[in-house]
Amino acid sequence: MFLKYLNRFTLTAMAIAMLTAPTHSADIKLPSFGGGTSSVISQQQEYELGRAWLMAYRGRMKEYDDTVLYDYLEHLIYKLAEYSELQDHRLDLLVIDDASMNAFAVPGGVIGVNTGLFNYAKSEDQLSSVLSHEIAHLSQRHFARRVETQKKNSTATMAGMLGALVLAVTVGGDAGMAAMTGTMAASQGRTLHYSRQNEQEADRIGLKTMSAAGMDPNAMSGMFDQMLQATRYTGNKPPEFMLTHPLTENRVADARNRARQYPPKQYLDNIEYHLMRTRSLISIDKKPRVSLNRFQHELKGNSLNTEAAQYGLVLTHTMLGDYSTARKNLRSLLKKSPDRLTYLLAEIEIDRAEGKFDFAITKTTMLLRHHPSSYPLKMSLAETYLKANRFYESEVILADLTQSRPNLPLVWYDLAEVRGLAGNISGVHMARAQYFILNGVFDRARDQLGYAQKLLIHDYKQTAIIDQKLRDLASLEKKLNNLMK
Repeated sequence: MFLKYLNRFTLTAMAIAMLTAPTHSADIKLPSFGGGTSSVISQQQEYELGRAWLMAYRGRMKEYDDTVLYDYLEHLIYKLAEYSELQDHRLDLLVIDDASMNAFAVPGGVIGVNTGLFNYAKSEDQLSSVLSHEIAHLSQRHFARRVETQKKNSTATMAGMLGALVLAVTVGGDAGMAAMTGTMAASQGRTLHYSRQNEQEADRIGLKTMSAAGMDPNAMSGMFDQMLQATRYTGNKPPEFMLTHPLTENRVADARNRARQYPPKQYLDNIEYHLMRTRSLISIDKKPRVSLNRFQHELKGNSLNTEAAQYGLVLTHTMLGDYSTARKNLRSLLKKSPDRLTYLLAEIEIDRAEGKFDFAITKTTMLLRHHPSSYPLKMSLAETYLKANRFYESEVILADLTQSRPNLPLVWYDLAEVRGLAGNISGVHMARAQYFILNGVFDRARDQLGYAQKLLIHDYKQTAIIDQKLRDLASLEKKLNNLMK
């Protein structure tokens, strides 16, 4: 079971945080970054480490399953990556249902975003300044360069950094930050200086990325102002993002001065950002009535965007079962933007909630003709078929999605559920096996493959496929075991 390797990460981090003296390298199980002839880890090794970290994270924490918000962030990240210096575009996104202001990049192309970040960024450009900064960390391979620096210091520091990275995003940041603090204290001063250099470099390259992508470089210093303002309300506990990304006056001034070097121009405010911000605020509020009061208050003149506040009323009234009021608010939005997919998905959600499955299926099918690769549309259609007890059609949609999005646990989870309702028991076990693999729970994945194999004992083609999956799983376990040695 891969989770034991996660425990090795976290226990190492906590142990280092409690020690006042450096630990001998022989006592620490470090990832193997290649032979002695390599000065830094390769991009492929970084990618494998990132996938190992992703499995470790998913094995402990549930991702936020809003497909509309995920799709928006994914498109934005890939847009920024296209204009960045990033060479390896194999990226994975984590959306975390957490109200704190945080985003992070894990070596190997994993980018995490807390829903709470939307509460602080006032525009898409401000959000993009954070994402561009994280992409710059990846493109400049700051992790690999940090490994090289650590070889000159204590290898225990590297182990602590890896463990703290897991802790920081799985237990709310406190334990991880404590581990990181202890680790950094054991390191030499030049390491901290190098970290500040990394931050300034990521800011500089992030600004270039934003400008190339058609976004306002001034939004970075504006986001910094938002961060500094956030610290005024947190007392001695600054936001997690600022613990891992220290914000100094020089850094703010540098970002502001660099932005002035770009020619001034008019930048449009993307309404889609504000709609996604509305969705994130609903997740943060947890209670629909709290969100309803929020958006009613905003419509009285205290809103960043009144259209987004009205969209919030649509969503909250739908959640509360007041479908007529939801439709009334939605009609005015659709009159203004009849082709906006976000609004059309909200209409389909109301249809489904009211049991108007045929209407919802017809609308979604027509929209898919114009947006054939839309992840939220396909997931919406699969859900409507499920609610309508048309399990086979739902299974077909989800099985197709596993081909285009094989690394999303949510798709495999839903596929297993609908196959169970459809009576496809061997298919349930196959889907669950892949779900557990993506979550790093290899022993349960192996069990599921075994169950499927017993049911398909007379299907030689399927048993051969399962045998190969078992061999692939054993190979993956071996590779990860070697990586963690």
